[in-house]
Amino acid sequence: MKYSFIAQRKKTWPIDLMCRVLGVPRNGFYGYQKRSRSTSRDDPRHQEMLECVREMAEASDHSYGSRRMRKALNILGFPVGRHKARSLMKQAGIQVRYRKRYKVTTNSNHRQPVFENVLNRGFQVDHPDQVYACDITYIWTQEGWLYLAVVIDLFSRKVVGWSMSSRMKAQLVCDALTMAVWQRRPKPGLIVHSDRGSQYASQRYRQLLKAHGFVGSMSRKGDCWDNAVVESFFGSLKQERIQWRHYQTRREAQQDVLHYITMFYNSFRLHSYLDYQSPNQYESAWRELRKVA
Repeated sequence: MKYSFIAQRKKTWPIDLMCRVLGVPRNGFYGYQKRSRSTSRDDPRHQEMLECVREMAEASDHSYGSRRMRKALNILGFPVGRHKARSLMKQAGIQVRYRKRYKVTTNSNHRQPVFENVLNRGFQVDHPDQVYACDITYIWTQEGWLYLAVVIDLFSRKVVGWSMSSRMKAQLVCDALTMAVWQRRPKPGLIVHSDRGSQYASQRYRQLLKAHGFVGSMSRKGDCWDNAVVESFFGSLKQERIQWRHYQTRREAQQDVLHYITMFYNSFRLHSYLDYQSPNQYESAWRELRKVA
């Protein structure tokens, strides 16, 4: 009983002090700790948690840190804290992949007209299909660069449109937005935000917005924080997938990115902004609440 008391409060008071006050030997307490750890690791439930940790690490491409791992375990019915999740990851031999730095490629030095910053960092949205955010990034393959344009619904952080090409032209961003329109059928008045890149300032892109009655919005020049949600997605994509791959062809990269978006990011990845739900789960929960209301 005394050893259990010390173990529960060892982060609050020094172990030496508690052993002296309670009149127990310090080496006796450390022996108790060692026996407790051994018993815990032989417990079937402990082994089950370790197996879950390994499976989630594999499914997430080793991108889950202790915070997301804790949430995932909680969802599976294991009421553990972050410290316990970190300990389980260590026991399972799980190592998290960390992000590298990437350069900015936006070219805003053009004479084409630009939109006002209508969004103005209003990233919190109450309903789906009210605000979309768009951007372009690049992926290296042995055949050369592959460019990826995405459209993200700010309500759920879901990628609702995308396009990939070997050329970074206006058609790339138009195809991504057209895909989003085809999938979601947003109403006129939708705000579509992007940076000031020449593709988003092009006549073809502006005509596409006008044809659907959408409101164009652009970040301030050189301010990546004005489009932080898409920048965050690209960071996750590169940290969790691209930087660990060596693509031989553009097609190989396309298939891998498509798998990441559809099978992992939209369907499985836990987002702290969404209270640790995936975009698809978040939208499903919202629809269920609407039915009840």
